[in-house]
Amino acid sequence: MIGHDNARRVALVEDDEDLRASLRQMLNLAGFEVDAFPAAAPALAAVGQDWPGLVVTDVRMPHMSGIDLFRALHVRDPELPVILITGHGDVAMAVDTLKAGAWDFLTKPFDPEALVAAVQRAATARALALDNRRLRAAAQQDESSGLVGQSPAIRRLRDMIPALADADIDLFIEGETGTGKELLARLIHRAGQRGRHRFFSVPCAGLPEALEGDLFAPAGEGSLVAAHRGTLFLDDIDQAPRRLQTRLVPLIEERALRSGGARAPLPLDLRVIATGSGHEEDLLPALFYRLAAVRLRMPPLRERREDIPALFARLAGQAADRSRRPLPAISAAVRSHLLAHDWPGNVRELAHYAERFVLGLADALPETAAEAAGQSLPERLDTFEREAIIGAVLATQGEIGAAIERLGIPRKTFYYKVNKLGIDLTSLKRGGA
Repeated sequence: MIGHDNARRVALVEDDEDLRASLRQMLNLAGFEVDAFPAAAPALAAVGQDWPGLVVTDVRMPHMSGIDLFRALHVRDPELPVILITGHGDVAMAVDTLKAGAWDFLTKPFDPEALVAAVQRAATARALALDNRRLRAAAQQDESSGLVGQSPAIRRLRDMIPALADADIDLFIEGETGTGKELLARLIHRAGQRGRHRFFSVPCAGLPEALEGDLFAPAGEGSLVAAHRGTLFLDDIDQAPRRLQTRLVPLIEERALRSGGARAPLPLDLRVIATGSGHEEDLLPALFYRLAAVRLRMPPLRERREDIPALFARLAGQAADRSRRPLPAISAAVRSHLLAHDWPGNVRELAHYAERFVLGLADALPETAAEAAGQSLPERLDTFEREAIIGAVLATQGEIGAAIERLGIPRKTFYYKVNKLGIDLTSLKRGGA
């Protein structure tokens, strides 16, 4: 998944035992996991198409040279970075290999820092390549699962759907705006016997009194009668006007529609699923306790960050299909934003970002997440600065000095903003490294 594997694994191929040990120690100290090989053949056998890193190889080796190893690996995976270590007599050959797709070459004797820098750049490129590979694979996956993600909370909800589908009890789904509460309600509806009938949705927040009259009419397309044998979905019930809440209590209690134009209540066979954003205090207790036979919670994205890559891939794939565009490659800026942002608008905000990504606008700043979340100007500035600092630390692999230089601000200003914005540098440095 995006960002969870930073491609910090190196296949080191060197037939000189002392040099191999020295290079391995150097790369380990730089934070890389090293698989060392004394010859090209075992390295070729170990490095597969989705190798989570890169290859550093000497050129002159018995039986199979580093150039031949590069050619074999390039056929297997053209995006795999291969760094060549050459002697002075091999420079012309290395340059030709560079033109053929090798990542870089270093001439002996080389500066150890130059090797580490080359490996850092190659690891970053490899991480982006693997992210894009996974993005395309995830975007093409079957969408029948509905709830995307492997976080414990999402797995639990997904496992509960079959049991809840035909259990004739009312449900109350809690969660912040944009978390996917309606999606969960529709999945439960479709999975059961009621799925053959209507999913009748009522947007309760600020429902006009005129439409409320249609809702409780004895007949009509906009009447609750249309929900008979299906599911009545009460969206944002905690934001419903009191008059609507009062009229819903007997409906849910008696499963019957009381209408001024009818002689007797009209019986309705329906299941009620309601959603709320955590403001139960705004609900009439008589209504809330009738609705909340079973309470479910859709977690916000910040509590299930491991699901963001798969969700983004699904949403980007859908956006590409709608716009009839190819799926773009993930840039370093997009990758940084996906990892660092808190997504206050949750899945809805992520969907808007996926749309901009497909249109080539994801790196642009005019329509920021802060604006989408309705933040004030000072809040937008804080959000922008926080994302810029987090992005710089991640982009420099946790090197604070390099991040400060990248941001172009004094060190004192950097730490002032880190403290002000509540940024956890320790966790960031771990993530960057």
